[in-house]
Amino acid sequence: MKELILVVHVLAAAGLIGLVLLQQGKGADIGAAFGSGASQTLFGSRGSANFLTRLTALLATIFFATSLTLAVLATRVSAPRSVTETVTTQPAAPAPSVEPEKEPAPTPPAPAPSEVPEVPR
Repeated sequence: MKELILVVHVLAAAGLIGLVLLQQGKGADIGAAFGSGASQTLFGSRGSANFLTRLTALLATIFFATSLTLAVLATRVSAPRSVTETVTTQPAAPAPSVEPEKEPAPTPPAPAPSEVPEVPR
């Protein structure tokens, strides 16, 4: 749900930016009076103004509504909990007992005095 609203919000923002950039400023009417070519637009000299204004108002309303909805959804998220609070504790299984060896391990015989190499001085 939150992801869908976020997608609509981003699309409304992009559409709103595009529509605002498409519209002519109020000062462009003076230039049209002197023949700057405003009558050669797709909707005529003033035909697009009403359509673009209404579409901008609609997208602005959608953007405002999705902003409020996302803000409400963000505050409803429960407080973050620690991982240790969510883990269920189970009693540990007893460790297997290890029996000591019955016979000690054989030790290697000590080298005979004649086999010990002498260190040169």
